[in-house]
Amino acid sequence: MSDSDFTARRRLEQLPSEELEALQLQRLNALLEEILPENRFYQAKLSSFSFPLDSLERLCELPFTTKAELTAGMNDRNISANITYSLNRYIRFHRTSGTHGKPLAVLDTAKDWEWWINTWQFVLDAAQLDDTDRALMAFSFGPFIGFWSAYDASIERGCLVIPTGGLSSVARLSLIRDHAVTAVFCTPSYALRLAEIAAEHDMEIASWDVKRIVVAGEPGGSLPTIRQRIESLWCADVIDHSGASEIGPWGYGDSQGAGLHVVESEFLAEFLVPETDTPAEPGTLSELVLTTLGRHGSPLIRYRTGDLVQPHRFEQGPNHFVFLKGGVLGRADDMMVIRGINIFPSSVEEILRTFPEIVEFRLTASRQGAMDKVTVEIEDLRQEPERVSAELQLRLGLKVDVSCVPIQSLPRFEGKAKRFIDLRNETNKLS
Repeated sequence: MSDSDFTARRRLEQLPSEELEALQLQRLNALLEEILPENRFYQAKLSSFSFPLDSLERLCELPFTTKAELTAGMNDRNISANITYSLNRYIRFHRTSGTHGKPLAVLDTAKDWEWWINTWQFVLDAAQLDDTDRALMAFSFGPFIGFWSAYDASIERGCLVIPTGGLSSVARLSLIRDHAVTAVFCTPSYALRLAEIAAEHDMEIASWDVKRIVVAGEPGGSLPTIRQRIESLWCADVIDHSGASEIGPWGYGDSQGAGLHVVESEFLAEFLVPETDTPAEPGTLSELVLTTLGRHGSPLIRYRTGDLVQPHRFEQGPNHFVFLKGGVLGRADDMMVIRGINIFPSSVEEILRTFPEIVEFRLTASRQGAMDKVTVEIEDLRQEPERVSAELQLRLGLKVDVSCVPIQSLPRFEGKAKRFIDLRNETNKLS
């Protein structure tokens, strides 16, 4: 990546709102012009509308796109319904993790993949990576998108990139140490897990060459307690990122780690009151809706991500892209309402991470009558669940059942952590 590319990205971040909206409108109309002749999914959805759009205000007239639609329209190979071209145009295959529904195969053309790589450069700018860095990708390189695009984007930047495929955690740690790795790419959970394993093997990771840990895949990189714990264990800066197979690499952390910026030169962002179609007020809890502007082979228009965020706009400062305070706060379908209080698994995790003696944990949500209930299991070196329950009650304003389980009895995670077990629907079926 050249200095001119870097300068161009900084200029995009600093565009006045009028100029940014004009750019977004131009790119949106170009996208629609390209895809509508061939994309059957959006031909059907948008057949009653006239194009080009004369303003971004008209975007709200178009229908939303949901993951349920993409899944319902899958072909017999489970390929997402929104592909534009014939299969011979596509060179990349990825599949959603299936964390929130049936796995969905998502395809990209060569041009789409170039867009992925270019958009990822915003994340690498935030991480301050250059051609002197040695970057290690701590994930399995399966069909899940993971850090595939980060791998290619880092190569494009000139970094020495080290894949670790199916290596064990100890083998990955050895590579980090022996090759003086300066940047590690992984989930927040796995950054903590690697630190745990390093301690078990007397590996002093805080003295190694790692200066940055780029995280994605789950909340944590923008949550102060989790972020600080990772940074303390590794003696390295944490850079958050958010994206998804079906939508692309849409968010990157700020230098203070307080949240995420949406890459608004590549995505149109809208914000809805959760579980409604009503626009949300700035600064309030909102569901994030995104429109891709540069992905023609698998486009998404007004896609309801299900991610809950708190958007803020700043006309001053070095970056005018919309800022999501705290990053992704949770998912709409994970939110629990316990005695009238909205609770997210990430909120509980942030409190639990203030206890260094808690090695691992698991949350289980169930339903007691018409009410949600949450219980917490912890691997606690002090075996004192009462102090944890008291802190949860103090900070959340409600009593949570906390119990200790044997050390090493809870699952560990390399990819997306599954510490939240939601039994509410099963409870309803039994009642």
